[in-house]
Amino acid sequence: MGEGPSADVAELLGRVPVFATLELADLERIADVAVPRTFGPGEVVFREGDASDTCYVVRHGHARAVRTHGDGRTLTLANFGPGDIFGELAMFEDERRSATVEAIETTSVVGVLGPDMRRLMTEHPAIATRLVVALAQRLREMNERLSRQSFQTVQSRVAVVLGELVEAEVAAGKGPSDVLVTATQADVAQLAGSSRESASRFLAVLERAGVISQGRGRLVVHTPEALKQYVF
Repeated sequence: MGEGPSADVAELLGRVPVFATLELADLERIADVAVPRTFGPGEVVFREGDASDTCYVVRHGHARAVRTHGDGRTLTLANFGPGDIFGELAMFEDERRSATVEAIETTSVVGVLGPDMRRLMTEHPAIATRLVVALAQRLREMNERLSRQSFQTVQSRVAVVLGELVEAEVAAGKGPSDVLVTATQADVAQLAGSSRESASRFLAVLERAGVISQGRGRLVVHTPEALKQYVF
């Protein structure tokens, strides 16, 4: 691999799963049109509902995807660190953002404009073919995860969701114990694909066991490790 900023970006792109099937020459072509950007702590990269035309790869720092409810509560959907990509569907078509992404700390990214990416795919069809293969693999992995979840009990699904929410908060600097999770019972139920009543019953079990505590829109996970014993 060559030297200079473009070579560094090409190396970064090569570590991203969706670009992992591309050859070096393809990575360098994408790196040549990539635009570096930096966001300060709490700064918004894009907002839910915005028109999208750019995908981003994190170079340094951490960001998170969040969704804000009408009453002001914020639910963290995902966290992104070095080598992670978000907004990747913008490579193929313009769409509305499904969530807000904001920097947790000072975060540097490289952005690739959808029109630039589509031009490259037209000029070099092999890029498009390899990207489709990589995205298809990600889709298979997601389908397999959903299939596993369909056989899990509500208890398991809720425990998994709580564990993922805790991981997101720990990545943002909280914890590792007594982690305040910014999610309501309704949020947890929605993420777990269960009714609010079923999720509420299991959360009550966890509360009696001392694993969590709840109260007026707050949920604290005291011992995250204990959640694993409820996953089957």
